[in-house]
Amino acid sequence: MIHFVQLGETLFSISEDYRVSLNQLITANPQIDPDIIVVGQAINIPGYPSPATIPYSINVSLSNRTLTLMLHDQIQKVYPVAVGRVLHETPVGDFIIINKAPNPGGPFGTMWMSLSKKHYGIHGTNDPESIGHYVSRGCIRMFNQDVEELARTVPIGTAVFIRP
Repeated sequence: MIHFVQLGETLFSISEDYRVSLNQLITANPQIDPDIIVVGQAINIPGYPSPATIPYSINVSLSNRTLTLMLHDQIQKVYPVAVGRVLHETPVGDFIIINKAPNPGGPFGTMWMSLSKKHYGIHGTNDPESIGHYVSRGCIRMFNQDVEELARTVPIGTAVFIRP
């Protein structure tokens, strides 16, 4: 999987976002100087498939508060979601799903799927009334049955595109 360096990122922050050690990242990229990375530079992330090899993708519209599951660029299903509130906005950008954790407990409902952005994910809820609103601390919140269905459908490495 290839990550393109964004403004403000360091090799360490990239390693944290993808939950790989800094040493693994350095080893997977022998051509780079770990002390000098530049915006737009391609970084190989070990352990994840290329999203191009996965037939699914996920598009999140923050303004519409929807998550759209795509299969080969065809809409499969549109789910209502809750997204980040003021001062805790959901990050905009391109990410991948890096892991899944059933029954994380508390406000995360019955399923957690981590994004390749530390501290952010797609998850269920213990407050179904919140779906459709700007209420989360930046995560994408779904009805439990919806996030369970999504987690059964998409594999690790699935691209997630979050747009305003």
